[in-house]
This record gives sequence, C-alpha cells and structure tokens, in this order.
Amino acid sequence: MPSNKEIRESITQKLIEAMENGSLPWRRPWKRSANAGRSANIASGKAYRGINPILLQLHQAAHGLNSKWWGTFQQWKSLGCTVMKRPDNVESGKWGCPIVFYKPITKKVMKNGKEEKQEFFLMKTFTVFNADQVVGAEKWQVQEETQDSSLDTYEPAEELIRATGAKIEVGSSDAFYAPATDTIHMPHQSTFSPPVAYYHTAFHELAHWSEKRLDCVRSEADSYAFFELVAELTSAYLAQELRVHGGESLDNHAAYLKHWLSHMKNDSNYIFEATQQASKATDYLLSFVGKTEAVLEEAAV
Repeated sequence: MPSNKEIRESITQKLIEAMENGSLPWRRPWKRSANAGRSANIASGKAYRGINPILLQLHQAAHGLNSKWWGTFQQWKSLGCTVMKRPDNVESGKWGCPIVFYKPITKKVMKNGKEEKQEFFLMKTFTVFNADQVVGAEKWQVQEETQDSSLDTYEPAEELIRATGAKIEVGSSDAFYAPATDTIHMPHQSTFSPPVAYYHTAFHELAHWSEKRLDCVRSEADSYAFFELVAELTSAYLAQELRVHGGESLDNHAAYLKHWLSHMKNDSNYIFEATQQASKATDYLLSFVGKTEAVLEEAAV
C-alpha cells in the first residue's frame, strides 16, 4: 500500500503535468444538464471535496466524460449496473479514477515523559467510475443538451451573493476585497466580457471575504498567492454547483501559475492544503442558500 507521501507526490505530479501543458485542471466546461456539474458520489448523493473534484475533472477530460455521478465498482453493482470493460486504447489501470479518502487517526505518544495524544491523517485511495463508463446508468448520464431555460439562469448565483450579506460596492475599476473595511469592490456588471465572468469574479472575492470568517491564517511569505489559489478553486467549485457556465480567461491567472507550480514542485502538500481550504470556503458560502451538507471526510465512498 502506498504511503501518504507517495500518494500526495503522485497526485501533485499529475496536476503539475496538466498545468505545465497550459490548463488549470479544475476548470472544465460541462453540459447543461441536471446530471452535469459538481462531481458527486452516486451512493450518498454528496459532492466530493478537497483534491477529489480536480482528480475527477482530469479523468473526465482524459476520457470525454460528462456526467457528474461517480461510484465504486461495488456501488454501481448494487444499483444493478455494470462497469464497462476497459477499452483497448486505454492503458491498464487508467479506466477508473483513483481518488483519496482521508481519515483522522489519534494515537498516544510519550513526550518528555508524559503521554500525549497526536492526531494525523490516514490516506487511502479508492477507484471510482463515471456514469458514462457504466452500462445501465443511463438515467445518471447526460443524454443531450437540454433547452430548459431554468438551467441557463444565473438566479442561483445572484441568490447566493445576496444571501451572504457581504457589502459589495460597485463601480470600481478593479475587483478586490478590502479587509480593512470588510467590503468587496466590483466593476459594473456590464463591463465584464463574457458577462458570466462577473459571477466567477464575485465568487472569487467572496472566497477572500470568507477568509476572516473561517479564521484562515497562513504565515508563509507566499500567503497572498496561496489564498489566490484558494479563491480560484472556490470560484470554480461554486460555479459548478450553481451551474454558472463559462468564465474568466486563463490569462487573468498567468501571473500566479508559475508561482503555484513552483510551490507544488517543492511541497507535495501545497495543493492539498489549498483544496481543503477551498472546500471549507465553498461549504461556508453555500450554507447561506441552504446547500450545506454534513461535513464529510474526503471520502471516495
């Protein structure tokens, strides 16, 4: 069984390769369908958290998958479905997507002659399959583009922005969060191109707004770029959950990409810390519109 360090290093290397090829693996367009969007487990119905959404999106892109629903071999079997045989053009071990399960473990240790409790995380990997890879899972697949206009509205995004109660001042030349006044500053919505980029930007700034409310502290010199990554991830997760399609140009993040890559290459825990924080921010912001789930371990099942 691979160690925690080996799991982190393997996953980090996979993300580094994707980013060096010019893409942010947490960004991917999806179909307009109730079965598309934020990745979720077929058995629990709950969204994946932490690093797992990114791993699942990478797998979707590699195999042309569209459904948001995932499950283990046994979970699909329990629903009367069968995972398809691996196609000949797919390497052995590459048909399913390995994701991560975290479990906090507490053990007693002796320190300075005294017994103390020490907590650490046990990390395991599980393999899940997308509904598009499963026979009998048609009702969980994206069959075709729907014309339902309710899926094209940005009202859910508007609702979340209103519900937070965040003070937003409109009319500035740039978008930013000002900690000193606890205010978000946004340009007029009409200045965004494409228009949907307004919501991605608002989500990004709401992520920064949530930092003090979640007691987020990072003392390292790279804290600014780190929280930019957290905000970028949070924006992507919220956009998937609230079906906000499209978004900002990747050019807006070019200045940070090199920095993020550098830290990921030197610290395999960097992206895990960022995704964990982004999941917390996402859960917190969704709680304002009643979408909070029970706090999950970063589980595959």
